[in-house]
Amino acid sequence: MASQPARSASSRTVSARPNTAFRQLRGRLSPGEFAAAVRRSAREIGEQVSCDARYVGRVESGEIRCPNYAYERVFRHMFPGLTLPDMGFAPRETVRGRGARTATTDPAPLATDTDHRDTCIQICEESDVLRRAFITGGPAAALGITTLHPLGSAAFAVPGPRSAGSRAGATEATAVEEAVRRIRLLDDRHGAEGIYRRATQPLRAAYELLDSGVQRRSVTDRLHSGAGELAITVGWLAHDSGRFDDARSHYAEALATARVCGDPALEAHAFCNTAFLARDAGRPREAVRAAQAAQQAAKHLGSPRLLSLLALREAGGWAGLADRTGCEQALVRAQRLFAGGPSDSDPEWMTFYGEAELEGLEAQCWSALGERGRAAEHAHRAVALQDPHFSRNIALFTAELAVNLAAGGAPEEAAAAGSRALALLQQVRSARIRTMLDGTARALRPHRGLVPVAHFLDRHEASADPAEPTGRQPA
Repeated sequence: MASQPARSASSRTVSARPNTAFRQLRGRLSPGEFAAAVRRSAREIGEQVSCDARYVGRVESGEIRCPNYAYERVFRHMFPGLTLPDMGFAPRETVRGRGARTATTDPAPLATDTDHRDTCIQICEESDVLRRAFITGGPAAALGITTLHPLGSAAFAVPGPRSAGSRAGATEATAVEEAVRRIRLLDDRHGAEGIYRRATQPLRAAYELLDSGVQRRSVTDRLHSGAGELAITVGWLAHDSGRFDDARSHYAEALATARVCGDPALEAHAFCNTAFLARDAGRPREAVRAAQAAQQAAKHLGSPRLLSLLALREAGGWAGLADRTGCEQALVRAQRLFAGGPSDSDPEWMTFYGEAELEGLEAQCWSALGERGRAAEHAHRAVALQDPHFSRNIALFTAELAVNLAAGGAPEEAAAAGSRALALLQQVRSARIRTMLDGTARALRPHRGLVPVAHFLDRHEASADPAEPTGRQPA
């Protein structure tokens, strides 16, 4: 059987037709200049897209047969009155599937157009299209994605048993994939604590769909991958909420699913998060082993950025072992691989991994090695470089900066960073971030005589959440 990358490459060459209409819209602008115009237009209407010359080339070559909803809104803003077919795109209803998992009758890798986790979904405007397409009853309702909104109901409806003899199909697989995207988007913007418990129900529903039987092998592959990714996503919500045992269980479930269906991309992702959890749980040697296993699984996936992130996970483990040489070697490898740039083979879940994340994870390594000044420099760059879309990460790196400034003997600067992080926690709920700020507060109490420190400590005490889970483990 051909490997997954080989199938993907083959599918790209079968059906791509140059989009001459879109090329004409670009006019005399270079691909890079046109990409800059797309980003400016996106900002004008409040969208977040990461358009570059590579993306423009993929559109014009026909590799992207239809843009995601965010790009569609931007293009319609740029070219008022034109429809998607006017711009040379295929009608959305004719394009189904996700990248390498698309059925052979429609092999073009449309849905690998994932500049952000808001692929085919913007929660602020979901009612117009997606609610009609995926949320009106049926399997989407069973998956609970009708209530995946931070202001929605407090819990998901438990899915009922499937009717006798019915089997899951492409619609159910799509519902699972959309649930993953939506939960990740909510986590980016609001943190894990508010959605963890609700997200466990669509996970159960996804595995019930697998147990119910599936119509086709292509759908089986999609459901296995979708259920595994959902298990990792729910595991991350548990992880970020301080529920380490729950997270470990979910990651193990995802790893088992990857092994059952022979999916190296899912296996790499499961080991990646297992490494991250092991580091946070104080098991650095396990973190190193899991990160190395992830790199082994990912070595043929054709994604330097994925290998870069996995090298950073390994570096974090070495730092926890106080092995400076091992950590530095992994950091150098991570930076070299990152410099290779993005690839069409980069997994959809990695949209968070940019220069800001690279800086933030390196900051954590230097902090573990006791080099607080160096850690603070990287944390500061991480905050400055972070995409505003990732509210949780901005709060995380700001808290990381406060921790290192406090430990590095800069109490006033630490208090200022801590106050900014507390302000961000008004919209983000994360036990990891709260725990970091608790540690900063303890370190700064001897300096309460300083006005900025007193201000931070007062705000920290006032912001304590009595509803926070007990038995939290340290971040």
